[in-house]
Amino acid sequence: MRRFRFLGATLVAVALVATACGDSDDDGTVSGGQTNTTANRPTFTAGTTMANLQSKGKLVIGTKFNQLGSGLKNPTNGQLEGFDIEIGKLIGVGIFGGTVDQLGNKVEFKEAVSQVREAVIQSGDVDLVIATYTINANRKTQVDFAGPYIVDGQDIMVKSDNSAIRALTDLNGKKVCTGEGSTTPGNLTAKNITADLTLFKTYPECAEALRQGRVEAVVTDRGILVGLVDGSSRAFKLVGANVSEENLGIGLKKGDDAFRAFLNDRLDAIIASGEWNAAYEKTLGKLGLPTPTPPKPDRYAGTGTATTLAATTTVPASPTTTR
Repeated sequence: MRRFRFLGATLVAVALVATACGDSDDDGTVSGGQTNTTANRPTFTAGTTMANLQSKGKLVIGTKFNQLGSGLKNPTNGQLEGFDIEIGKLIGVGIFGGTVDQLGNKVEFKEAVSQVREAVIQSGDVDLVIATYTINANRKTQVDFAGPYIVDGQDIMVKSDNSAIRALTDLNGKKVCTGEGSTTPGNLTAKNITADLTLFKTYPECAEALRQGRVEAVVTDRGILVGLVDGSSRAFKLVGANVSEENLGIGLKKGDDAFRAFLNDRLDAIIASGEWNAAYEKTLGKLGLPTPTPPKPDRYAGTGTATTLAATTTVPASPTTTR
């Protein structure tokens, strides 16, 4: 993967206040603990998105609700789980201060399936999208990205007894499922693969089509597929094909360069503190994926007027709590 660097004192002051652990309500709001609303909060320049969110007391994040390991609404308790969820909470700490356990109801997650991600950002329905969201040139004409916060790769999932599909070229002429609005169709075309594509809104729908024999393979990010394999009772397996490399980013409204700079700085701090590794190990790591080296955020030139972080508070070492 890529090397990373430690970012110095540019982000948040962490409040050392003991409180109860937070859960997730059915509506996607992180709750269950007292909130630290005044002590050691980061300070932002008035008028920036960070200052406005802090004043409003709420950060709304679009994410997936059906992807084990990345973003899942647990059907047994309604709690939100996954690497994307953990990263979202840690972004919230950078805005409101305190710890993940002290966020209370200040971070709300809304479901954002692949094909609506640009729309919910542009409409202001969410402040951010953290939803296995690949950064590419076409999407950057519509929204901006912080990160990548993780680098994934696309793979092929088939039934466990399938011996006909062993490589990418074996998909030629086969019925293949992927998500609406995903990068997979373009990736396959770029590799000169002529598959018969079926598109669904969610990847569990693709998994069900595979189970029923309506398609022969599912192609998408490996981090998504390992969750589907894990939940299949050994009905599915991964082929191990390297279809593509996917830089997954945090989507935000286009032109908000100060907010993007803050998010990139926050990612640097999360990585440097060890919180990134802890979040990965408790989510995707539990599905058998080895913890990779975190990527370095791409600080590309923006279109807005403010390109530097507007926080004035220095940052001590971040806590390692990611519950």
